[in-house]
Amino acid sequence: MSGYRKLGRTSSQRKALLRSQVTQLLYHGRIITTESKAKEVMKIADGLIALAVKEKDDFQTVTVTAKVPRKDAEGKRVKEVVDGKKRTVYDEVQKEIKKDNPARLHARRQMLKVLYPVTEVPKEAAGRKRNTKKIDLPKKLFEEIAPKYVGRNGGYTRIIKIGERRGDGAMEVVLELV
Repeated sequence: MSGYRKLGRTSSQRKALLRSQVTQLLYHGRIITTESKAKEVMKIADGLIALAVKEKDDFQTVTVTAKVPRKDAEGKRVKEVVDGKKRTVYDEVQKEIKKDNPARLHARRQMLKVLYPVTEVPKEAAGRKRNTKKIDLPKKLFEEIAPKYVGRNGGYTRIIKIGERRGDGAMEVVLELV
C-alpha cells in the first residue's frame, strides 16, 4: 500500500497536476476539484503554509545604495552625450530591503520547488505583454498568508463537499484556505 494516491496518472503527470493545483489554491484562495485530488493537494499546501508560518519573521532589514536611471516626465530615461556617445544618467538612491536569513532562504527555495510561476494579466489591458506582472508566491505566503495562521497548529485548509460531477459522478469539493 502506497502512502499517497496515484490518481490514475504517471508520476510526472501527477506531480504536475498537484503542483498546478497547489499554486492555484495559494494564488486564488480556493479551488474546485475532486475529493481525492483535494486530499493530496491539502497535504502539500498545509506543509508549505506551515513552513511559511515557521520562517515568516526570519529576515534582516538592510539599507543599500542603488543606482536608478533618471527619468523624464514621460517616463523615458534621460540621456546625455559624453564623448560623442549617448549615456543614461543615473541617480544614487538609498533603499531598505529585506534580506532573508539562511533558514528563510532555504524555505523559499523549498516553496519554489513546488510552486509554478504565476503571471497576472490585468483585464483592462489583456493581450499586452508590457502590462503583465509576475507574482512572487513565496513572498505572498510569508507576508499575507502566514500572519493569518500564526496561532494555529495545522489545519490551514478545509474541504467542503458540493456534490457529484455531472459527467462521471465523481464527488466534487471546494478546497479553500481557512
